[in-house]
Amino acid sequence: MTGLEDNYAKAYGQKAGFGKKPALVLIDFVQGYFDPECDLYAGVDDTLASALRVREAAHAAELPVILTNVVYHPKAIDGGRFFEKAKPLRYFLAGNPMGAWPEGLEPTENELIISKQYPSAFFGTSLASTLTALGVDHVILTGLTTSGCVRASCVDSMSHGFITTVVREAVGDRHEDPHEANLFDMNAKYADVVSEAEIIAYLQSL
Repeated sequence: MTGLEDNYAKAYGQKAGFGKKPALVLIDFVQGYFDPECDLYAGVDDTLASALRVREAAHAAELPVILTNVVYHPKAIDGGRFFEKAKPLRYFLAGNPMGAWPEGLEPTENELIISKQYPSAFFGTSLASTLTALGVDHVILTGLTTSGCVRASCVDSMSHGFITTVVREAVGDRHEDPHEANLFDMNAKYADVVSEAEIIAYLQSL
């Protein structure tokens, strides 16, 4: 272990652990990230496959499962500065096929869909109050992208008082460097980053 790694381990080695009543959130798994012709394409088929396995375990444990997407008014009047800054968000105007669910992720009648306009699944949505009303104390995050909406949701989840877990194989990004850097930072300060195998074993134990 290097001096820097030792410093981080000493300062940020605390584990958040798991809660008593978790919920699973799948962040922004939409078609644009899987279509090579789209600006958003990220090559994250393995990420989705992992998230679907975690989702199956969450359903088997009868836990709340929430899917998020980004949807804007056809004239983007609700897009704000985020829409102005990030050009690919044009694919999330209402009705654009790039904002549809990808193959394999058809929502079920027992899943809640939260549509948002900003990076965090919590900002400007009913997610926090819904989870609180359900008695949830622990949020498990999967989704896209690690450095964007996953990270923003992770920080807000912790800030709203939820134990937070990020599933390493079930989050993805367009580039390995921001992906790994943000996993490192989230694990240091805001959440536990755990493997798919570890989170499925936990869900099966409930």
